[in-house]
Amino acid sequence: MSMTDPVADLLTRIRNALLAKHDRLDVPASKLKRNIVALLKAEGYIEDFEIIENKPQDTLRVFLRYSQQGVPAMRRVSRVSKPGRRVYRGADDIKPVLNGLGTAIVSTSKGLLTDRQAREMRVGGEILCELW
Repeated sequence: MSMTDPVADLLTRIRNALLAKHDRLDVPASKLKRNIVALLKAEGYIEDFEIIENKPQDTLRVFLRYSQQGVPAMRRVSRVSKPGRRVYRGADDIKPVLNGLGTAIVSTSKGLLTDRQAREMRVGGEILCELW
């Protein structure tokens, strides 16, 4: 099976792992996924991640985050831009997700940024996903 949308695959695996209350999940690694996961960690949505080196492809191990009551740190993850319908926004059009309570991940010329960082740096780009 060829992977047409690795970002959607990553988000779906995270969503499923959270629903199943797993403490971690493994996904095939790529630079894009590694950058997305690094942003998720920086924003506090996941506990941590590591790269497990394998041939032919490395594995990205993501450690999920829950509250002490077992509530996932991420309640909703949605893919915005899809291979069939790309969604681009200029710096002025990137709106806060859930009045600033959520986060959008934006692929910009300066690399992957959160919606907040993109607005601060005044760069637009492709809105990959939104989460809260």
